[in-house]
Amino acid sequence: MAAIIETQAVTKVYHGNNIFVTAVDQASISVEPGEFVALVGPSGSGKTTMLAMLAALLKPSQGVVRIDQQDLAKMSESQRVNFRRRKIGFTFQSNNLVPYLTVLENVELMLRLNDKYDRRNRGRVTELLNRLGLQDRTNNLPNQLSGGQRQRVAIARSMIHDPSVILADEPTANLDTERAFQVTRLYSELIHENQKAGIMVTHDLRMCKYVDKIIQIEDGRIISVLETKQEIDALISCA
Repeated sequence: MAAIIETQAVTKVYHGNNIFVTAVDQASISVEPGEFVALVGPSGSGKTTMLAMLAALLKPSQGVVRIDQQDLAKMSESQRVNFRRRKIGFTFQSNNLVPYLTVLENVELMLRLNDKYDRRNRGRVTELLNRLGLQDRTNNLPNQLSGGQRQRVAIARSMIHDPSVILADEPTANLDTERAFQVTRLYSELIHENQKAGIMVTHDLRMCKYVDKIIQIEDGRIISVLETKQEIDALISCA
Protein backbone atom coordinates (compact mmCIF):
# COMPACT_ATOMS: atom_id res chain seq x y z
CA MET A 1 0.00 0.00 0.00
CA ALA A 2 1.45 3.37 -1.04
CA ALA A 3 2.07 5.88 1.73
CA ILE A 4 -0.07 9.03 1.66
CA ILE A 5 2.56 11.00 3.59
CA GLU A 6 6.23 10.46 2.81
CA THR A 7 9.30 12.51 3.61
CA GLN A 8 12.89 11.80 2.65
CA ALA A 9 15.70 13.43 4.64
CA VAL A 10 13.67 16.59 5.19
CA THR A 11 15.60 19.46 6.75
CA LYS A 12 14.47 22.95 7.72
CA VAL A 13 17.03 25.59 8.62
CA TYR A 14 16.12 29.07 9.84
CA HIS A 15 18.73 31.76 9.51
CA GLY A 16 19.15 35.46 10.28
CA ASN A 17 21.88 37.77 11.52
CA ASN A 18 24.47 35.09 10.72
CA ILE A 19 22.73 32.63 13.05
CA PHE A 20 21.56 29.28 11.69
CA VAL A 21 19.08 27.09 13.56
CA THR A 22 18.22 23.62 12.29
CA ALA A 23 14.62 23.00 13.35
CA VAL A 24 14.23 19.67 11.52
CA ASP A 25 17.25 17.59 10.56
CA GLN A 26 17.17 14.77 7.96
CA ALA A 27 13.72 13.49 8.96
CA SER A 28 12.23 10.59 6.99
CA ILE A 29 8.74 9.33 7.80
CA SER A 30 5.82 7.59 6.09
CA VAL A 31 2.13 7.33 6.95
CA GLU A 32 -0.18 4.93 5.14
CA PRO A 33 -3.94 5.16 4.55
CA GLY A 34 -5.87 4.51 7.75
CA GLU A 35 -2.83 5.13 9.95
CA PHE A 36 -2.97 7.50 12.92
CA VAL A 37 0.46 8.68 14.10
CA ALA A 38 1.55 10.68 17.14
CA LEU A 39 4.52 13.01 16.76
CA VAL A 40 5.98 13.55 20.23
CA GLY A 41 8.95 15.35 21.71
CA PRO A 42 9.91 18.18 24.06
CA SER A 43 9.18 21.83 23.32
CA GLY A 44 11.44 23.15 20.59
CA SER A 45 12.13 19.68 19.19
CA GLY A 46 10.82 20.50 15.71
CA LYS A 47 7.31 19.00 15.90
CA THR A 48 5.40 22.06 14.75
CA THR A 49 7.92 22.84 12.02
CA MET A 50 7.57 19.28 10.74
CA LEU A 51 3.80 19.58 10.74
CA ALA A 52 3.96 22.90 8.89
CA MET A 53 6.06 21.34 6.12
CA LEU A 54 3.61 18.45 5.81
CA ALA A 55 0.77 20.97 5.55
CA ALA A 56 2.55 22.80 2.70
CA LEU A 57 2.82 25.89 4.92
CA LEU A 58 6.64 25.80 4.96
CA LYS A 59 9.09 24.75 2.27
CA PRO A 60 11.92 22.49 3.44
CA SER A 61 15.49 23.68 3.08
CA GLN A 62 16.43 20.22 1.82
CA GLY A 63 14.77 16.88 1.22
CA VAL A 64 11.47 15.75 -0.23
CA VAL A 65 7.88 15.97 1.06
CA ARG A 66 5.31 13.93 -0.85
CA ILE A 67 1.57 13.96 -0.18
CA ASP A 68 -0.50 11.55 -2.25
CA GLN A 69 2.70 10.87 -4.21
CA GLN A 70 2.97 14.52 -5.25
CA ASP A 71 6.20 16.40 -4.54
CA LEU A 72 5.32 19.67 -2.80
CA ALA A 73 8.64 21.27 -3.77
CA LYS A 74 7.74 21.06 -7.44
CA MET A 75 4.60 23.14 -6.98
CA SER A 76 4.28 26.89 -7.37
CA GLU A 77 2.97 28.89 -4.42
CA SER A 78 -0.54 29.06 -5.90
CA GLN A 79 -0.48 25.32 -6.58
CA ARG A 80 0.51 24.65 -2.97
CA VAL A 81 -2.33 26.85 -1.72
CA ASN A 82 -4.86 24.95 -3.83
CA PHE A 83 -3.33 21.61 -2.89
CA ARG A 84 -3.42 22.46 0.82
CA ARG A 85 -7.06 23.53 0.63
CA ARG A 86 -8.11 20.31 -1.13
CA LYS A 87 -5.83 17.66 0.35
CA ILE A 88 -5.05 18.78 3.91
CA GLY A 89 -7.33 18.93 6.93
CA PHE A 90 -5.74 20.91 9.76
CA THR A 91 -6.84 21.30 13.39
CA PHE A 92 -5.15 23.85 15.62
CA GLN A 93 -4.71 23.92 19.38
CA SER A 94 -6.99 26.96 19.60
CA ASN A 95 -9.42 25.42 17.02
CA ASN A 96 -9.57 28.72 15.03
CA LEU A 97 -13.31 28.63 14.45
CA VAL A 98 -14.84 31.70 12.81
CA PRO A 99 -16.53 33.41 15.79
CA TYR A 100 -19.47 34.93 13.87
CA LEU A 101 -20.40 31.68 12.06
CA THR A 102 -22.58 28.97 13.57
CA VAL A 103 -21.35 25.40 14.03
CA LEU A 104 -23.05 24.40 10.78
CA GLU A 105 -21.60 27.36 8.88
CA ASN A 106 -18.08 26.77 10.20
CA VAL A 107 -18.11 23.23 8.83
CA GLU A 108 -19.85 24.16 5.56
CA LEU A 109 -17.18 26.81 4.97
CA MET A 110 -14.66 24.16 3.87
CA LEU A 111 -17.15 22.85 1.30
CA ARG A 112 -17.70 26.34 -0.07
CA LEU A 113 -13.94 26.99 -0.32
CA ASN A 114 -13.52 23.76 -2.28
CA ASP A 115 -16.56 24.21 -4.54
CA LYS A 116 -18.19 21.15 -2.97
CA TYR A 117 -21.24 22.81 -1.46
CA ASP A 118 -24.05 20.69 -2.90
CA ARG A 119 -27.00 18.73 -1.57
CA ARG A 120 -25.05 15.50 -1.04
CA ASN A 121 -22.25 17.17 0.91
CA ARG A 122 -24.65 19.29 2.97
CA GLY A 123 -26.15 15.98 4.06
CA ARG A 124 -22.66 14.77 5.00
CA VAL A 125 -22.24 17.82 7.25
CA THR A 126 -25.34 16.86 9.20
CA GLU A 127 -24.27 13.22 9.42
CA LEU A 128 -20.79 14.12 10.66
CA LEU A 129 -22.03 16.59 13.25
CA ASN A 130 -24.50 13.97 14.48
CA ARG A 131 -21.66 11.44 14.69
CA LEU A 132 -19.69 13.91 16.80
CA GLY A 133 -22.63 14.49 19.16
CA LEU A 134 -23.26 18.05 17.98
CA GLN A 135 -26.74 17.61 16.50
CA ASP A 136 -28.24 19.97 19.08
CA ARG A 137 -25.53 22.62 18.62
CA THR A 138 -25.62 23.28 14.87
CA ASN A 139 -27.03 26.80 15.25
CA ASN A 140 -24.79 27.80 18.15
CA LEU A 141 -21.88 30.20 17.80
CA PRO A 142 -18.42 29.05 19.02
CA ASN A 143 -18.64 31.15 22.20
CA GLN A 144 -21.75 29.19 23.17
CA LEU A 145 -19.85 25.87 23.16
CA SER A 146 -17.59 24.12 25.62
CA GLY A 147 -13.92 23.58 24.77
CA GLY A 148 -14.54 19.94 23.85
CA GLN A 149 -17.48 20.88 21.62
CA ARG A 150 -15.44 23.52 19.81
CA GLN A 151 -12.68 20.99 19.16
CA ARG A 152 -15.22 18.51 17.79
CA VAL A 153 -16.45 21.21 15.40
CA ALA A 154 -12.82 21.71 14.34
CA ILE A 155 -12.54 17.96 13.66
CA ALA A 156 -15.65 18.07 11.48
CA ARG A 157 -14.32 21.09 9.60
CA SER A 158 -10.97 19.42 8.98
CA MET A 159 -12.56 16.28 7.49
CA ILE A 160 -15.71 17.40 5.67
CA HIS A 161 -14.00 18.19 2.34
CA ASP A 162 -12.57 14.65 2.19
CA PRO A 163 -8.84 15.49 2.43
CA SER A 164 -6.19 12.80 2.16
CA VAL A 165 -4.28 14.02 5.22
CA ILE A 166 -5.48 15.03 8.70
CA LEU A 167 -3.01 17.06 10.77
CA ALA A 168 -3.62 18.17 14.36
CA ASP A 169 -1.31 20.44 16.37
CA GLU A 170 -1.82 19.81 20.11
CA PRO A 171 -5.60 19.41 19.67
CA THR A 172 -6.18 18.41 23.31
CA ALA A 173 -3.88 20.89 25.06
CA ASN A 174 -6.75 23.10 26.29
CA LEU A 175 -9.08 20.27 27.31
CA ASP A 176 -9.58 18.39 30.56
CA THR A 177 -8.53 14.74 30.60
CA GLU A 178 -11.96 13.27 29.84
CA ARG A 179 -12.58 15.59 26.88
CA ALA A 180 -9.02 15.07 25.65
CA PHE A 181 -9.49 11.30 25.50
CA GLN A 182 -12.85 11.76 23.79
CA VAL A 183 -11.42 14.02 21.09
CA THR A 184 -8.41 11.78 20.43
CA ARG A 185 -10.60 8.70 20.19
CA LEU A 186 -12.81 10.48 17.64
CA TYR A 187 -9.77 11.36 15.54
CA SER A 188 -8.66 7.75 15.62
CA GLU A 189 -12.06 6.34 14.68
CA LEU A 190 -12.61 8.75 11.78
CA ILE A 191 -9.10 8.34 10.39
CA HIS A 192 -9.36 4.56 10.46
CA GLU A 193 -12.88 4.42 9.01
CA ASN A 194 -12.16 6.88 6.19
CA GLN A 195 -8.65 5.61 5.42
CA LYS A 196 -6.97 8.97 5.94
CA ALA A 197 -3.36 9.55 6.94
CA GLY A 198 -3.39 11.28 10.32
CA ILE A 199 -0.64 12.92 12.37
CA MET A 200 -1.20 14.44 15.80
CA VAL A 201 1.42 16.50 17.60
CA THR A 202 1.06 16.03 21.34
CA HIS A 203 2.93 16.52 24.60
CA ASP A 204 0.53 14.19 26.42
CA LEU A 205 1.71 10.60 26.03
CA ARG A 206 -1.58 9.34 27.52
CA MET A 207 -3.32 10.32 24.26
CA CYS A 208 -1.11 7.88 22.38
CA LYS A 209 -3.30 4.95 23.43
CA TYR A 210 -5.37 5.60 20.29
CA VAL A 211 -2.55 5.83 17.74
CA ASP A 212 -0.98 3.19 15.51
CA LYS A 213 2.54 4.57 15.60
CA ILE A 214 4.61 7.02 17.65
CA ILE A 215 7.40 9.08 16.12
CA GLN A 216 9.72 10.64 18.70
CA ILE A 217 11.70 13.71 17.73
CA GLU A 218 14.40 15.57 19.65
CA ASP A 219 16.53 18.50 18.50
CA GLY A 220 15.02 18.16 15.05
CA ARG A 221 16.02 14.52 14.59
CA ILE A 222 13.78 11.48 14.68
CA ILE A 223 15.16 9.29 17.44
CA SER A 224 12.67 6.42 17.36
CA VAL A 225 9.59 5.04 15.64
CA LEU A 226 7.36 2.83 17.79
CA GLU A 227 4.97 0.63 15.83
CA THR A 228 3.96 -2.28 18.06
CA LYS A 229 1.35 -2.13 20.80
CA GLN A 230 3.92 -3.32 23.32
CA GLU A 231 6.31 -0.48 22.45
CA ILE A 232 3.53 2.12 22.52
CA ASP A 233 2.12 0.86 25.84
CA ALA A 234 5.61 0.89 27.37
CA LEU A 235 6.08 4.55 26.44
CA ILE A 236 2.62 5.51 27.69
CA SER A 237 3.39 3.84 31.02
CA CYS A 238 6.21 6.36 31.49
CA ALA A 239 3.77 9.28 31.33
